[in-house]
Amino acid sequence: MLIASKSRSAIYKLKKDLSSEFEINDLGEAKKVQGMKIERDRRSDKVSLTQKGYLQKVLQKFNIDGDTKSVSTPMAPHFKLKATMSPNTIEEREYITRVPYASAVGSLMYAMVCTRSDLSQAVSMISRYMHDSRKSHWEAVKMGSTVH
Repeated sequence: MLIASKSRSAIYKLKKDLSSEFEINDLGEAKKVQGMKIERDRRSDKVSLTQKGYLQKVLQKFNIDGDTKSVSTPMAPHFKLKATMSPNTIEEREYITRVPYASAVGSLMYAMVCTRSDLSQAVSMISRYMHDSRKSHWEAVKMGSTVH
């Protein structure tokens, strides 16, 4: 259980009340919660959460290195995705099925929900293209059928 309050006395009282009912272990000041690093700035009286380590693991998982071009968030308004950008040939379709886009988008969604709300616009936009509505057409083409 993570206890947070501006009042130390409230924390001590809660711990005392809990220990009278339950066996508890005080692990001290939290440094991480749910994989997120807790950073404190006592001078400005602020607490923040960061997922830098998690995001570095995501980049490694999808083989994205330091040479990759980065962009700022939120995503630039002129950037548009279109259905016509979907794979157009059987070869492109087969290649795209080997790329773990759903996993990448899921990883970004986790970061977005926990600490990076600035990713919401970009994640929302790319998640619209997770399902290719022409998939049934391509499956039929592979089987030698035609779909009109």
